[in-house]
Amino acid sequence: MAQRTDYKSLDDNALVKRAKKGDREAFEELVVRHGEKVYARAYSMMRNEDEALDLSQEAWVRGWQRLGQFQGESSFATWITRIVINQCLDHLRKQKRHRTESLETLDEEIGGAERQMPIVTPNPTEGLERAELRAKIDRALDQLSPAHRAVLVLHEFEELEYKEIAKRVGCSIGTVMSRLFYARRKLAALLAGQKLDELR
Repeated sequence: MAQRTDYKSLDDNALVKRAKKGDREAFEELVVRHGEKVYARAYSMMRNEDEALDLSQEAWVRGWQRLGQFQGESSFATWITRIVINQCLDHLRKQKRHRTESLETLDEEIGGAERQMPIVTPNPTEGLERAELRAKIDRALDQLSPAHRAVLVLHEFEELEYKEIAKRVGCSIGTVMSRLFYARRKLAALLAGQKLDELR
């Protein structure tokens, strides 16, 4: 009797090798391992549970179909996260086509794209629990437009450079800088506003 493979004990590379040969159980272990991160990234961009769930599911289907293209230049987690981000960006582009408001005029109103502001993260010594801080940031992210939220997520969480973000989002580097400046400023103001509300 053949010994059953303990998939949990295998690292990602070993699982990918098996999955490339058609081993679905190996791929399922990758889904179990990274599913939460993929969903979290989709949610951070879409701010909608159903859309995030649909898009992360689509990303896994696409990941399975394109597994042969994975060369191991980055980690599997990075690779599958890129797929879900591209799914989200495609979805946001389709949504944008249906909207009449111009996000570009907002960017122009901001002014100098060269100005940079560091993202404001409240001081953890203020006694805020991590979960509470996360909830505050989530509420603030909800109030950003999809275009501004996308560049913020790509830059702050995925640590992509402006050039790469511009390519993914389909706009100029200047627009990326402008959107990022606006998104950081708005997020900082929203977080500061929430703190003021608590002091009253």
